Amino acid sequence: MVSPIPKVHLEIGSRIENIELVQIAVESSLRQLRLDADSSHGIGTAVREAVANAIKHGNSMDPEKRVKVVCWMEGDEVVIRVSDEGEGFDPNVLPDPTEPDNLLRPNGRGIFFMKNYMDEIDYTFEPGRGTQVTLRKRIPSAQSVSSQGEED
Repeated sequence: MVSPIPKVHLEIGSRIENIELVQIAVESSLRQLRLDADSSHGIGTAVREAVANAIKHGNSMDPEKRVKVVCWMEGDEVVIRVSDEGEGFDPNVLPDPTEPDNLLRPNGRGIFFMKNYMDEIDYTFEPGRGTQVTLRKRIPSAQSVSSQGEED
């Protein structure tokens, strides 16, 4: 029987070197689910991309602005919420990185990776409060756990 992951709360300054720290912390907590290597890598990559976007685009690399990451189990899903203090954006107007004109561009693949590795991605924009990205991944073998709540 797989034990649920503990609820993980992280808050970091908007520094590039903190991206790996968050990925390591989240992947470490996910080990309790005994995921296969591909699932674990996919979730880790999605988290890494969400945090990188929050730091680079949301908070414009301002080390005084914070990125918050919360990870928990909700039923048979891993839920990860990444919040920044930026102005927000419209994810529907981003260029498709698979289009021929965009294939050689060095950026623009983060959301594409998140969509491919996760089952669901939701964005919430609150003026003056930043962007929240909620990533969900169903873990079929996970023990069903009642909602542990996503708010602090």
